[in-house]
Amino acid sequence: MNAIEQILLRQAILNGLLLVGLLFAVIYAAFLCWRPSGTLKTLVKSIPLPAFAIGAATAFAAPLSIAALALSAVGDTALSRDGQRAFLIGLGAFAAAHLAYTLRFVSLAEGTPALLPAVVLIVLALSTERWLTPHTGALKWPVRVYVLLITAMGLAALTLPADRIMGTIGAGLFIASDLLLAIQLFRMIEDTPLQRPVSIALWTLYIGGQLAILIGTAFARPLFQI
Repeated sequence: MNAIEQILLRQAILNGLLLVGLLFAVIYAAFLCWRPSGTLKTLVKSIPLPAFAIGAATAFAAPLSIAALALSAVGDTALSRDGQRAFLIGLGAFAAAHLAYTLRFVSLAEGTPALLPAVVLIVLALSTERWLTPHTGALKWPVRVYVLLITAMGLAALTLPADRIMGTIGAGLFIASDLLLAIQLFRMIEDTPLQRPVSIALWTLYIGGQLAILIGTAFARPLFQI
């Protein structure tokens, strides 16, 4: 097999695993994301991000991007279970994923963040001290650290060059999904009819964000433009 054939094979594996991940993501959104914890829910939720990560590794993605996807996979599995221990594991895994993404974005950065989006992001982060932190109980400081890390990721995403706009969009979607998750976990009534649509929306934003970040920033050139 020559070099061109190897590249085409690796690209085919990547595309195939992205499709597998998306298929299971759709199944999770359509049938499971709003349901109580269970083995099937954990199994289905645990497939998309490992598929993305393995596909990215097969196609020689940046190590930081692969690490972020793998850490997100750990977070997905943990957050599919109940209990504070599982939540803290998930929070820690996603915090590390945000740090990996931040470092990757910084390595690709051109210039400084646009002023208005940066100000909006910082104001949103500071606002959590009023509407979120007082409701987190013993998790107050872990949540604060997480907010700091995801804000840093968002600011770093705003420095990406124009041809990597998908990465910036993906970071925005990821932040939006975390915003909905915070509202769902700490501010929503458990049995409200809004639980189902919010669960679907935040999962859709999350998967869309991860995929957009992968497309825009995981490779030497944006994916599908190689």
